Amino acid sequence: MGSGLDTLSVPWLFVLFFNYFSQMKSELVVDVQQKEISIALLEDSRLVSLQKESRNIAYAVGDLYLAKVKKIMPGLNAAFLDVGYDKDAFLHYLDLGAQFNSYAAFLRDALADKKKVPNISKFKFEPDIPKQGTIQNVIQPGQLLLVQIAKEPISSKGPRLTTEISFTGRYMVLMPFGDKISISQKIKSTEEKIRLRQLIGSIKPKGFSVIVRTSAENKRVAELNNEMRTLVKCWEDSIAKMQRSQPPALIYEEDSRAVSVIRDIFSPNFENIYVNEAETFAQIQNYVNLISPENKEIVKLYTKEVPIFDNFNITRQIKSSFGKTVSFKSGAYIIIEHTEALHVIDVNSGNRSKASPDQESNALDVNLKAADEIARQLRLRDMGGIIVIDFIDMNKAEHRQTLYDHMREVMANDRARHNILPLSKFGLMQITRQRVRPALDIATSETCPSCYGKGEIQPSLLFTDKLDEKLDYLVNHLKVKKFVMYLHPYVDAYIKKGMFSLYGKWRRRYGRGMKIVADESLAYLQYKVVDDDGKEIDLKEESDISSSQSKSHSRVKNRDNAE
Repeated sequence: MGSGLDTLSVPWLFVLFFNYFSQMKSELVVDVQQKEISIALLEDSRLVSLQKESRNIAYAVGDLYLAKVKKIMPGLNAAFLDVGYDKDAFLHYLDLGAQFNSYAAFLRDALADKKKVPNISKFKFEPDIPKQGTIQNVIQPGQLLLVQIAKEPISSKGPRLTTEISFTGRYMVLMPFGDKISISQKIKSTEEKIRLRQLIGSIKPKGFSVIVRTSAENKRVAELNNEMRTLVKCWEDSIAKMQRSQPPALIYEEDSRAVSVIRDIFSPNFENIYVNEAETFAQIQNYVNLISPENKEIVKLYTKEVPIFDNFNITRQIKSSFGKTVSFKSGAYIIIEHTEALHVIDVNSGNRSKASPDQESNALDVNLKAADEIARQLRLRDMGGIIVIDFIDMNKAEHRQTLYDHMREVMANDRARHNILPLSKFGLMQITRQRVRPALDIATSETCPSCYGKGEIQPSLLFTDKLDEKLDYLVNHLKVKKFVMYLHPYVDAYIKKGMFSLYGKWRRRYGRGMKIVADESLAYLQYKVVDDDGKEIDLKEESDISSSQSKSHSRVKNRDNAE
């Protein structure tokens, strides 16, 4: 009798194994801290996207504000509005929307009679404003407008605004003061487009336009109708709140920053979504259950004491992927510089371990690998605006075309709108990429936690004695019995080494409620203490800083006396 493998042909086995290994494993890891939420997207355990959102962020894209027009700028065909930010917000004529007359009339009615919310379905629309009009003909200083953040404040610029209000859901985008139905171009089936257009037309209230998103494909009418009602209620609640508010005032924002981010990047192909905080876990699980009930189980609560980003090797990848110089395979590296107007990336071959037989092939090989890393960096750092890449010079036209085609291919999965130009005669490639938020810039260098940048530290050999003092102060003076102290992995390993370790000695002295856990995000002689409720305890004392400062002052004084 032959083995079971004999019944399958070798090509069929190859196809099975190829399909298995070619499926990319995608996971989301959500790290919820006291002040911010970090969301990492992993593909085959490799970090490809990182988003950080403050938990109390203001002026985020999509937020609605009641604002007052401060001044009109005819030369710019724009206006500056007060939304409460320290810089005035910018509203261009082209961002008013064709239905601005209807919008302005509706707002006047709503603000004139604050006892009832006007019904948009019974509202008579005004003629559209001209495409090439001037802003001073439609807006006056002091006028109140309900505006939406189109771009967050970036560098020295205030937010950019629009009066084309929209409410984004998983399956559709709802826009008041219109009557159009648009279908995502990514839905290729003509029959499905017709079905969705008819379905949305039957459930859409009068006075609203709808953009049907790709995720609505093959969805049932009940799911779409439920989201439609939710978005309409958001609009009605926003108008009601506007009537009760005085400018500048926040009118509408997302319930959860984590949910709003996941809404845009969620894919049914995700294998796992790990969250390290119970409340956010419940919000994300409820959202996934609403839009994709069959995937509810992929949302998992992370409960280990090891920091969640350390557990999935994300902290190490962040340290190696951000910064001015980024190395990749075979010893080559890229240098990334950015200014107010553009980002510049220089490709270098470095000390390559595998050199091709001729310079031209070597240059092509390095450039293709650099293109892979640059495409990842654009997504990872969310770099936008103009990006100029200085590739290694190549003489052959077919090699330049190969590089251009490869860059377009590896950037095909980038959700941000972008445009790639072929290489110029100087070997430069220009890319424009949509910029909605500031580029993510993470400092990979570490400030010395012992001297606080002054240049001298206490003897490192005595660092464990210092930790012993802190533990004594924490347990015997502050009366904190259950806590976790996070240390650099090297220090953690030193404290826990051997059968009669320092860690065992401290636990016998200060109680079993104390734990020490390694944290890769900390500097070498840095520590962090978190209580049983997850709140950080600040143990820095005046002496920690003043001792280093006094040494610095004495050094300067001695130098002055010598002079």
